[in-house]
Amino acid sequence: MVVKSKQHFFRSLDLNSVIQQADSRDGAFTGTKLVCSLGPSSHTVPVLEAMLNAGMVAARIDLTWGGPEFHIRTLEALGTAMKRTKKLCAIILDTLGREMMVRRPCAIGEDGWPTHPEPMEIVAGQIITLTTRDDAESTTDVWPMTYPHLHTLVEVGDTIYIGRYLVTGSDQASLYLEVQEVVGQDIICQAQNGAVMDGLMTVYHMERSADSLSNLQNNLPLLSDYDKQTIALISSQFEVDFINVAYTRTREDVHEARLFLDSLGMLNTKVLAKIETRQALLNFRGILATADGIVLSRGHMGLDVAPEKMALVQKHVVSNCNLLGKPVLITRVMDSMVSNPRPTRAEATDIANAVLDGVDGILLGAETLRGPYPVEAVSTVAHICRCAEDVFDHTSHYDYLMTAAAEMEAVVQAAAEARSDVGMSKPHVAFALGQDFDAEDHIGSDNVSPNDSSNDLAGLGPTGRKGAGSFTNLRGMMHSGSLASLQAAYQEVHNFTAFGGAGNKSMGAGLSALGRGTSGGGAGRGGMKEQLPFMSVLESLASTAVRVAGKVQADLIVVYTATGTSTCCL
Repeated sequence: MVVKSKQHFFRSLDLNSVIQQADSRDGAFTGTKLVCSLGPSSHTVPVLEAMLNAGMVAARIDLTWGGPEFHIRTLEALGTAMKRTKKLCAIILDTLGREMMVRRPCAIGEDGWPTHPEPMEIVAGQIITLTTRDDAESTTDVWPMTYPHLHTLVEVGDTIYIGRYLVTGSDQASLYLEVQEVVGQDIICQAQNGAVMDGLMTVYHMERSADSLSNLQNNLPLLSDYDKQTIALISSQFEVDFINVAYTRTREDVHEARLFLDSLGMLNTKVLAKIETRQALLNFRGILATADGIVLSRGHMGLDVAPEKMALVQKHVVSNCNLLGKPVLITRVMDSMVSNPRPTRAEATDIANAVLDGVDGILLGAETLRGPYPVEAVSTVAHICRCAEDVFDHTSHYDYLMTAAAEMEAVVQAAAEARSDVGMSKPHVAFALGQDFDAEDHIGSDNVSPNDSSNDLAGLGPTGRKGAGSFTNLRGMMHSGSLASLQAAYQEVHNFTAFGGAGNKSMGAGLSALGRGTSGGGAGRGGMKEQLPFMSVLESLASTAVRVAGKVQADLIVVYTATGTSTCCL
């Protein structure tokens, strides 16, 4: 079965209600949370106060660039700003991780932020040598790499993207290189476009395949030594709420980050998985099941995914997160505000559409880190989010989530029960679910990377793969995962649906038939209650509570109920 994607929910199609005067109050409540990267443009108390008043609720400290001393002073200023404004702000540490960079000398500015010499102007057709030699010095034509094995990963014809740290679409610091030859540790490349390269330059080896994963992945650790030392240092002085794990590839990466945080006593710090590569998409279901939240890094992801597929990837990721109750944030929304006080109309539309799709947060990067208009950027995004939220029908969206989650749980449970039968072959399992068996729906670990887990699911498989992109692509789950992985997925859905029902919508006539492995009509909702008794316990109460909250326009409603030996709070 396939759970269909939702449409945008509007309370009314009356255009007059949309074009009315927007709420222009700074700091007014927004359901979509704003995360701001702090840097040279946003490290002083007055600026941080203004950003908090404009709507910032979380501060991102990116360990990729800037020393620990600068970040600590910034967090101290943030603490002062919070006291003055009487507003709380979460702290998110973004890791360096597997980032590859060009090794260049830098100097520390008066504000403590590292800077580089004069920009390098590159012309199309210019020959540039990327080298992994330790003794190489940076020049206009020779760029040493921080990753010593890059030359073993690339092939002639590959595209290597080099961009300024937190590069935006309005920058000229985006360079595409085509590999012409690999000689020893030197990678001879030709510039495909002109660019002005300034600041820290990051390196991204673009996937050479159009519809699969053929690139070898670098073997850099998930957390560098610098990450571990800086996280330990900052967490000893400040309460860190989230760790944003860069270049998350598999669920094992999330487990590794969790174990490291636990070793530091950071038991309450949540793990956000940053989805940046096609490999992460192929393993997305496993990552989603283990992470506390998802950050879709649209900058890097846009290099690994065809432009015409990017919007579809975003919608699938957001829908999956919504259905499992996991928060999801997106990046790269206001590139033009790095140098302008207003966004483009396309950017404003992009943000509003993301909110209507179900995005929980917007992460601002260069806009607030180095742009001259950090406060204006926060205020503008907050206003756009608020307008989109005002026309959104939250009640219908809730009903959709409950219905879809219930349908998904039924399929997962049926798959788990079928798989648990000893001696049952994969085709038989597929037959029990009324589905065709197709070996190509399984993305094995050998096709992804040596470090991949065969338990990870392929719900967002590559273009052209049968069943790719559907929410309940459970064939990939059954073929690649063990019973344990199915039970883990079932538990994830159980945790979500245990506190709500299916709203007022039917879960489909064939729902109970899935559990019996037959086709045709079924008992519908009644059969579901027999299989999942916890669904009916709070169904009426939860649905009523959401409707009451919508009618009275409550920002928060708490439902407290006790039944026998258990107590729960919505």
